[in-house]
Amino acid sequence: MDINYELYKVFYYVASSLSFSDASKKLFISQSAVSQSIKTLERKLGQPLFIRSTKKVQLTPAGALLLKHVEPAMKLHIGASDTICRYFLLPYLQKFHRKFPDVPIKITNASSMGCVDLLEQRRVDLIITNFPNPHLNPSYIQKTVGSFSDVFVANPAYFDLADRIVPFSELGTYPLMMLDRKSTTSEFLHHIFLQHQLELLPQVELSSNDLLIDMARIGLGIAFIPDFCLKHKPEDLFLVRTQETIPQRQLVASLNPTLPVSASTEEFLKLLPDV
Repeated sequence: MDINYELYKVFYYVASSLSFSDASKKLFISQSAVSQSIKTLERKLGQPLFIRSTKKVQLTPAGALLLKHVEPAMKLHIGASDTICRYFLLPYLQKFHRKFPDVPIKITNASSMGCVDLLEQRRVDLIITNFPNPHLNPSYIQKTVGSFSDVFVANPAYFDLADRIVPFSELGTYPLMMLDRKSTTSEFLHHIFLQHQLELLPQVELSSNDLLIDMARIGLGIAFIPDFCLKHKPEDLFLVRTQETIPQRQLVASLNPTLPVSASTEEFLKLLPDV
């Protein structure tokens, strides 16, 4: 059945507010245009969607059922860590909001591991996570949207390593600070150390990369963070060069293939880079 997306959009705003006048204000169209759109949609579907009276507007059973199907397509629900939101997603969220100002955006913060759970549980439309991510089914990956390197940073006033190349075996003797074990970043670094037959024993484990940077600045240790967190690297921090190579990682956008892809999700994916 060929029904214009705009008709569903008008229906959503009337159904969510149960007010033709409120919908007209949010959509920036006249109330008569709203009424005409609803009549057109009802005619195409062959059944009434609203019970209209002088005092209130109510959904018919058919209208309530349609709202359950339409509502997800009118929202954009993303799962991502606070670091990815702040340092990667913000400009794309801004572009999407400018292009589709009427589409509600919901962000659920979770670690990259937690985001996989949200996707599996169908609680979000898509997730942006670090990769490799052993918890993520590779078939869920829609596209790779970025790549980055992980780096060690320290304050030269406390650690005299700025002019040296430091092997992991020596680096492990310093107070290392990193994300907690519930993160893919922690799993990644522990795995690298194990590949070199070394045990990684961080002194500080937190859930915030920004806090790790702050602690490195005051000399509490050497922090392990993604390099995109250092777009404006403080002058009192330097990158510790390591003897061993740290592989690059990626940022990926993933969808649950058992869920239909909403129009909002498709439009947002178009804005993300394809690396």
